[in-house]
This record gives sequence, C-alpha cells and structure tokens, in this order.
Amino acid sequence: MKDKMEFARKIEAMAVRSLLYEVSATPKPGLVDRNNCGAHKDMDIFTFIDSSSVLGETFYKCVLAGIEHRDSIETLLEVIRPIGVRGEERMFSITNDVNTHKGLLFSIGVLSAAMGYLYQKKPDDSWSADKACEQVKYMTKELVDKELKNKEFDRLLTYGERLYVKYGITGIRGEVASGFRTVRDHGLPLFRKLMESQKGSLNDRMVQVLIHLMAYSEDSNILGRHDLEMLRRVQSRAKRIIELGGIYSEGGADAIKEFDKWCIKNWVSPGGAADLLAVTIMLYFIEELK
Repeated sequence: MKDKMEFARKIEAMAVRSLLYEVSATPKPGLVDRNNCGAHKDMDIFTFIDSSSVLGETFYKCVLAGIEHRDSIETLLEVIRPIGVRGEERMFSITNDVNTHKGLLFSIGVLSAAMGYLYQKKPDDSWSADKACEQVKYMTKELVDKELKNKEFDRLLTYGERLYVKYGITGIRGEVASGFRTVRDHGLPLFRKLMESQKGSLNDRMVQVLIHLMAYSEDSNILGRHDLEMLRRVQSRAKRIIELGGIYSEGGADAIKEFDKWCIKNWVSPGGAADLLAVTIMLYFIEELK
C-alpha cells in the first residue's frame, strides 16, 4: 500500500467501525446498546452514532501526523494533542456536551498515530497487534509519570486525577501507557479465537469479550461513580458469568440479562471495559489489514 492518504483513510474507517461495533453489541450490562440506554439518562445509541460520525476526521489526521512525524515516536503524543482537542470539541458539539467517546478518542487516536508512524517506517509491512501496541507504549511511556505520579496537584482535579489520588488507579492513561495490556492479555486473544472458530454471531463474540474485559479491567467509570468495593462486585459477577459459559450457555445468557438489570438499578456503567472492547476490535482489524 503505497499511498499514505489511502492508508490513513483505511485506519480511519477501522476506527469508526470499531466505535460503531462496540455500541451495537447487545446486551451490554449497564451500557448503551440496542436494547436500552443502560445506566444513563443523557445518551442513547443514536448519541453514539452521532459522535462516531464526526470523529473519523480526527483519526485520519492522527494517522497522517504519525506518517509525517520525523522526530522520535516519544514526541508524537504532543503533536497529536491539538488534533484530539479539536476532535473533542466536535464530539461535544454534536452530542450537546455529552461525553460519549472521550476515552476512545484518546486511545484510538494514539493507536492511529502509532499506525501512521509504523507505515512511515515500512509502508509495505503487515502489522501485528503487538507491534502496534509496542509503538503506543513508546509513544506514551512518560505519560503516567508526567500526568499522575510526579505531579503536584494544587488545583481542581480532573476525573482521572481524582481516581489516581484516591485509589492509585492510573485509568486510561495507564492502560494506554502499558500498550493496552488488558486488551492483549484478555480481550484480543479471546476475540481472535472466537472469530477464527466463527462461534455464534459477531454480536455474541463481542458480548463475550466484553464480559471478560469487565472481569479483569480496573474500570475507572465504575470507580468514578462508586468505589473499589463496587468495582470488585462487578468483576466478581462477570467472572461468575464466564464460569457459566457466558453468552454461549443458557444460564450465562440469562445471567447477562440479569446483570444488565442489576447494573441499571445500581447506576453502574462499565464504560472503561466498553472502551477496551472497541480497542480490541480495532487491533483485530489492524491484524487483518492487507
């Protein structure tokens, strides 16, 4: 693939598909899906479709920034930050200030830039998820130290900063800086296996992966609304559903539906796991890229 703009458009399309696939997967306990709005009153599936429709250009520009970057990859994050800020403004404009994709804008924006950087170095290569994630890791290796661990908090804290001060949880920053460790350990291996075996529908495969991610991710959305005890309760219920067979068994499928009702009743939204599902899908698409 010789043309850099064609490559950037391919990555953009993958990114938008990943966002749309994630929100379409149903049922997703506590989350917006095709059945309901989950534990939310200010958004529905159309809010997510609207948001996804305007973020493609941001991902495209992140890819191009990576392709055109001539310095080391460690300096690329600062180059794409203004692109991300403009993307966030577009998102809030179309959603009437509802935060649908702020976490994914960061995660997939960084991943898109890393793919552009890889393309610059070797445009005719094929890419593994591990190779892409290693570039993300290099790109963001000082992120947690700069923005959390070595920072003096002498002002009004952001959402992520509050969670770090209270729990020592590094949230999306830590996940990205680890090169999406939770995705590589839990989400992507399972998704690859399910896609290869063609087990059930695509929808069911995504739901199954989501339940695994809920079981093993330190979900900052749950912590932000509740506390560490609630996060452990959610993880425990997700693990129990996996033991039942997940969406592929009658007992597991029923347990997922009950879990959804429980999450809605208790105002639990595992948005961090949902974001990791979208990243899982994106990395799978990258490995399928020809």
